[in-house]
Amino acid sequence: MLTLATRPSFHTLLDALALTAVDDTPPAIIYLQTDSQPEMVSRQMFRQAAAGYANGLRRLGIQPGDLVIIAHTQNLESIYAFWGALLIGAIPSMFPTLTEKLDANIYMQHMAELVRLSAVKAVLTTDEFAPQLQTAVTCPVYGSKKIGDWRLEIGDSISNLQSLISQSPDPQSIAFLQHSSGTTGLQKGVALTHTAVLNQLASYSDALQLNEQDVVVSWLPLYHDMGLIAGFLLPLVQGVPLVLMSPFDWVSHPALLLRAIHDYQGTLCWLPNFAYNHCARRIRARDKEGLSLASMRLFVNCSEPVRYDSHQLFLAAFAENGVRPEMLGVSYAMAENTFAVTQTVPGRTAVLDTIDEQSLTHKQYAKPVAADHPQAAVKVSCGPVITGTEVAVWDAAGGVLPDRTVGEIAIRSNCMLTEYYRRPDLRPFVNGWYKTGDKGYVVGSEVFVIGRAKDLIINAGKNVYPQDIEAIVNDVPGVHAGRAVCFGVPDEKEGTELIAIVAEVKTSDLAERKEINKLIRQEVSRQSGVSVSYVHLVGPHWLLKTSSGKIARAANREKWQVETDN
Repeated sequence: MLTLATRPSFHTLLDALALTAVDDTPPAIIYLQTDSQPEMVSRQMFRQAAAGYANGLRRLGIQPGDLVIIAHTQNLESIYAFWGALLIGAIPSMFPTLTEKLDANIYMQHMAELVRLSAVKAVLTTDEFAPQLQTAVTCPVYGSKKIGDWRLEIGDSISNLQSLISQSPDPQSIAFLQHSSGTTGLQKGVALTHTAVLNQLASYSDALQLNEQDVVVSWLPLYHDMGLIAGFLLPLVQGVPLVLMSPFDWVSHPALLLRAIHDYQGTLCWLPNFAYNHCARRIRARDKEGLSLASMRLFVNCSEPVRYDSHQLFLAAFAENGVRPEMLGVSYAMAENTFAVTQTVPGRTAVLDTIDEQSLTHKQYAKPVAADHPQAAVKVSCGPVITGTEVAVWDAAGGVLPDRTVGEIAIRSNCMLTEYYRRPDLRPFVNGWYKTGDKGYVVGSEVFVIGRAKDLIINAGKNVYPQDIEAIVNDVPGVHAGRAVCFGVPDEKEGTELIAIVAEVKTSDLAERKEINKLIRQEVSRQSGVSVSYVHLVGPHWLLKTSSGKIARAANREKWQVETDN
């Protein structure tokens, strides 16, 4: 396996054990779909399918160094296309396809801009979506049927597989792009070399204490760094089985995740914070009856500030199924560092820091207090940094802040992005350090992340983090959980920012909406001590999301302003 000790023997991603291992006994992928039989993909089948796609892409004229966007509905075909591109030295990049949760006009505009800025050679998508997308972009768009016949020339492809691997690209060349999330994230490709990705996987595998008995279970979308690296590349490079399901299936039927862990003895699973609440609240008692999660080593909370109450909710809901506190790990991660910056130690509970919320809000200092302190708040550590990565907390002038003082988190590492692809106007580094835009503090070796600096709301001298307000709103009866956004609105007269909330609700009854509006204001005031100036209740699918599926605060603020001004 790839570890820090064996790192010198791995040169590029084509050394992945799913491609090169002699032993074909372990499955490469077990793909699950609702109302369908599990699809077992052996290592041999995986190699054949990847080689078939390599052949198809070459027949399309794709050359080494060409950027290929893969915008499929998440399935095995998108996986084979990604590895097929790697095999011929092209640069693949996973991308979401258009769904009802994305604004069609914005999606097409961003895709057209991406093609223009990044000189995309081709876009691979579904047969149904290809004609529509072709009208928006200037490069060729290919559906599945276009390269289907060439993919089937498996014999010739397999005979050339070893020669493809033996002609590995330069380790310092770009392996693939990750498109970082955000309202403009679709044009911002994080370029990662083979060397950077292998450095990350070696360090992170050691931090996870990864072993050959591990089984990764994931529903995460592959266009997001958590899904692409932890729930896709890591298991295939390391040769451990990957149990994969569609994110759409999981959202509708979250018990699928527990069933998959039970059936395939899963040991590792990465989840964003909202998923802990979603599982705890949506999985019915009858759907978890008889399921054992005792095989798990780690559920890793990742991608957004971690909430202690979410962990406690999850633990209470599934303790009877074998979940223990030490299984609830945490990682701080970002596409620009390939993935992980930190990781809690397996087998130990995450470090908790009980602090004075008022001190954090007014003084930007995490003052430790007793649990019974009237302003006590519990923050969950993201763990220590992984080997090869450094973290510092900076003030506005770039000075390093002492322990417990909140500032902007900066990182440098041996697994960092090379550049934002074909974007010389974006300069990600300051003296070799990358400014993350995240606010946080450190205590010894433990890193605590508070929220995004750009989303911070300054309300009457208080520092309000919108994700804390959103967590309160999401628990209000009548609000569609996970479909609320909080942002600041400048008030020139008062010289401060007012707090606005937009939340999706299912009811159109005016009396019911009035009651939900009142409850939102009451609960935010009671739990956070801040007053909400604007509450705007909307119907399903109103809120805009980023390319990685997160609620886009800036875009939704603009949409709210347009709607309320009219």
